[in-house]
Amino acid sequence: MSVTVRVPAKVNVQLAVGAARPDGFHDLANVFLAVGLYDEVTVTPADELRVTCAGPGADQVPLDRTNLAARAAEALAARYGRRADVHLHIAKDIPVAGGMAGGSADGAGALVACDALWGTGASRDELLDICAELGSDVPFSLVGGAALGTGRGEKLAELAVGGTFHWVFAVADGGLSTPAVYREFDRLTPDAPAPAASPALLDALRTGDATALAGALANDLQPAALSLFPALTDTLKAGTEAGALAGIVSGSGPTTAFLVKDAESAERVAAALRGSGTCRGARVASAPAPGATVL
Repeated sequence: MSVTVRVPAKVNVQLAVGAARPDGFHDLANVFLAVGLYDEVTVTPADELRVTCAGPGADQVPLDRTNLAARAAEALAARYGRRADVHLHIAKDIPVAGGMAGGSADGAGALVACDALWGTGASRDELLDICAELGSDVPFSLVGGAALGTGRGEKLAELAVGGTFHWVFAVADGGLSTPAVYREFDRLTPDAPAPAASPALLDALRTGDATALAGALANDLQPAALSLFPALTDTLKAGTEAGALAGIVSGSGPTTAFLVKDAESAERVAAALRGSGTCRGARVASAPAPGATVL
């Protein structure tokens, strides 16, 4: 017997970042939107815990107990007094180290899959508690759709979305360390104000107005990401010149996200980005997408 769970990538349509807290984290107002690029996590009983991975970027995914999928299995097993003797196989399609929460998605996927395999019957709140222990982005990977994350991003309030938004994601040739981007943010923004969600952005999501959403996109980490990875400026320029409504660094980067008018525009912008020489590839996806789902 095995269980497979599909989990979505995310884009941060707003990422407002406050000053560093005493515990090293930052208070956030993080507006998540799940997009239709997915990893699949398959869990099968085994003699011991092991992790395998296949797909684009699989060689960059840790296969030991630092992997969030392995940590999720161990956390659920510990809570229910059992051993995490499972084989976790991750089929990657979310860009690795791209600021789209691929690792967090795998953690949420493994958690939901192990819960189903073991029949633990954990409540949604219990699963979200474990997600929050695993990482700031993991709870949203379970929930999907759209949500406002506060605290360090783990406290979620689900948001209404009034339509379908079309995106193009340019995959960079290289990676960025999230801790390094936050350190650069602290250097560039020593007096960051308290973060708050944009009413105009939340209204654009609610009404499904892509043009209004494009005008409200914001990422406080973008200057830090561009400082560490200046070539992303050329990618952002190529996407907007190709007709995107707006472009933004996704989370801590280095993936860049372009909001476009419709599916036809998405294909046109993606083709232009692929031919621009400014990125390794471009992916088309729509949003919102459902959270972790048992297949």
